[in-house]
Order: sequence, then structure tokens, then C-alpha cells
Amino acid sequence: MKKNVGDVDRIIRAVAGFAVLGAGFYFQSWWGALGLVLLGTAAIGWCPPYALLGLNTSSKEQ
Repeated sequence: MKKNVGDVDRIIRAVAGFAVLGAGFYFQSWWGALGLVLLGTAAIGWCPPYALLGLNTSSKEQ
């Protein structure tokens, strides 16, 4: 699987993931679990919607 998420994009996803997860805990809402999706894509560096749309924010091809 080729990585299609660049470094800046991964940082933004990680920060947003923690924010959404924290808001979910604070407001006691299951919507906070969506933060796990953002953290997961940041961790592995691959985003399924990017792959479907042919987008790539990674600077180097692997």
C-alpha cells in the first residue's frame, strides 16, 4: 500500500483526531470515535478516500 498522506497532512490529522476524541469524551458523545479514524490515517499514512480520488499529499512515492 502506497502512502498518500504527507507529513503536514499527518500532523493536522493527528491534532484534529485528538481534538475530536477529546471533545467526544468531554461531551460524552460517540461522535468522538471519529477521532480514531483521523488518528488511524495519520498513523499509517494512507487515506482510503484519497486513494479513491487519486489524491496524494506525500512528497515521495513509495
